[in-house]
Amino acid sequence: MQTRNKMFEDISHLMTNAMGVAQGAKGEAETAMKGFLDRWLADRDFVTREEFDVVQAMAVAAREENIALEARIKALEDAAK
Repeated sequence: MQTRNKMFEDISHLMTNAMGVAQGAKGEAETAMKGFLDRWLADRDFVTREEFDVVQAMAVAAREENIALEARIKALEDAAK
């Protein structure tokens, strides 16, 4: 009976060690993939979310200014008639 317990204990230690190695490999793979993806994205000249938000706000402001100027021109044209 003692031999069986020792065998199960050894198998348990082996499985525990294997899981530790697998988790370590997973962490290394994630780090490598993140590094690769970061480099790939940097090479593509994509804009950041912050840059996109700034340009979007500028476009909204320009659109609003355009609408206001159109209304002002229309008012001036109506007054000139």
